[in-house]
Amino acid sequence: MRIIIAPAKKMVTDTDSFAADGLPQFLEQTEGLKATLQGMSPKELQALWKCSDSIARLNIERLEQMDLHRNLTPAVMAYEGIQYRYMAPGVMETAHLNYLRAHLRILSGFYGLLRPFDGVTPYRLEMQARLPVNGCRNLYQFWGDRLARQLASETSLVLNLASKEYSKSVEPHLPESVQFITCTFGEWKDGKVIEKGTQCKMARGQMVRWLAEHNITDAADIQVFDQLDYQFQPSLSTEKHKVFLKADSQRRTS
Repeated sequence: MRIIIAPAKKMVTDTDSFAADGLPQFLEQTEGLKATLQGMSPKELQALWKCSDSIARLNIERLEQMDLHRNLTPAVMAYEGIQYRYMAPGVMETAHLNYLRAHLRILSGFYGLLRPFDGVTPYRLEMQARLPVNGCRNLYQFWGDRLARQLASETSLVLNLASKEYSKSVEPHLPESVQFITCTFGEWKDGKVIEKGTQCKMARGQMVRWLAEHNITDAADIQVFDQLDYQFQPSLSTEKHKVFLKADSQRRTS
């Protein structure tokens, strides 16, 4: 089983707490993206990033000094966001970190597909960014089926805990031999499932942590997840789509 998650916009450098296992698999492609970004003007970069002046300045400075081979932080420790706070890899036991090494993969517009202890440097490049590169219109076209092919070479089961922005860089390209299961975390309102961004991120991070703590490798065991007051909903789920609702809203569906 491979679990796919999205990255976070905010990143940190921490070369002291944990060592990186090695370099990302698609570093050649990342070098090409880096060169493309470095060839853009500050105005073009800020328009691409859709960010404030201060965030643009920070990331332009990072880009100017970027070294993809030195002073690297393990990917799973480099991202700072709600999902990663709830996953809390920095305080995991060694056995749980080893589970992440084996089963977790992070999708990235800049790096493509990351193993959790691949060494990365802070960057800003969302998968949906409209960046023409190497004759491609955008990053989805640039990465093509590379990420899906890599996942398919590793597993026959992909558990999707990524946002649609990132999961669509993989799902359309997977062969039929690979089972692709998406989890939805929501509430029942007005006769339908409603997803709330912040709570989804919390649940995704919590599920990754729970999967690691329980060493889950079988699709059937995913539905046992009951953290943050979520409960699996068989009547709303399918083989490819597992729905979890908050317990208080779930009761209103009966």
